[in-house]
Amino acid sequence: MAGKLAVIGAGLMGSGIAQVSAQAGWDVVLRDVTDEALARGTGGIEASYGKFVSKGRLTAEDAEAALGRITTTTDLDAVADADIVVEAVFEKLEVKHEIFRTLDKIVRDDTVLASNTSAIPITKIAAVTGRPERVVGAHFFSPVPMMQLCELVRGYKTSDETLARTRAFAESVGKTCIVVNRDVAGFVTTRLISALVVEAAKLYESGVATAEDIDIACKLGFGHAMGPLATADLTGVDILLHATENIYTESQDEKFAPPELMRRMVDAGDIGRKSGQGFYEHG
Repeated sequence: MAGKLAVIGAGLMGSGIAQVSAQAGWDVVLRDVTDEALARGTGGIEASYGKFVSKGRLTAEDAEAALGRITTTTDLDAVADADIVVEAVFEKLEVKHEIFRTLDKIVRDDTVLASNTSAIPITKIAAVTGRPERVVGAHFFSPVPMMQLCELVRGYKTSDETLARTRAFAESVGKTCIVVNRDVAGFVTTRLISALVVEAAKLYESGVATAEDIDIACKLGFGHAMGPLATADLTGVDILLHATENIYTESQDEKFAPPELMRRMVDAGDIGRKSGQGFYEHG
């Protein structure tokens, strides 16, 4: 399966989705609001392809062909003829609403509108369109070229056909899918990691154990590849704080109430690897 894909947002997630899709034979339109953002996104894609070529996982010819299947634009109207649109912008409902309202007016009636959101209910995003049955969650994981999982989320009105087409797309780019049948905030994966990170941060905050020992407990006791506090640093403490706040607002479940420590870390700019300091120091 291949066709025309539009990706809205050329950040880490959007460029990663564009990269794996182009490599799988999809014609990709990558859209962002500035040429600078698009240049960063395509630069990252070229560098990633280059690493795969140097490791013998991709031929130079295939990498060049994949790059040739990616076009960039700042014009949202340029995505009008896409078979599938994947939105991968900032996790703020108002921002997503603005995009989905516009997409609803310009794309074909049969176009699938997917959101890469990790925590916002799909039903809320779909509500601003006249085609909620065509709106679905397609939550990829970072870094997209390396992570095999795609979490498909059925909104309250998502049709079976939309879900099936989105699964076919995700599987065509090499992903294994799980299906979230009820549109709860945080879905399956973000709820699980948020609950674990919140509890780990509370244990650390109250002096029960060091960050290192909490992470070692999860790695050696539960077989996790990475502990929850190291995961928070990798993902971004700010990103996880935002996700847990979304889930807590929706569910009012106290286990998702982020500890004060996480808020203060974000206030201070200690948000993990990207800032050089989080639960750990990153040189």
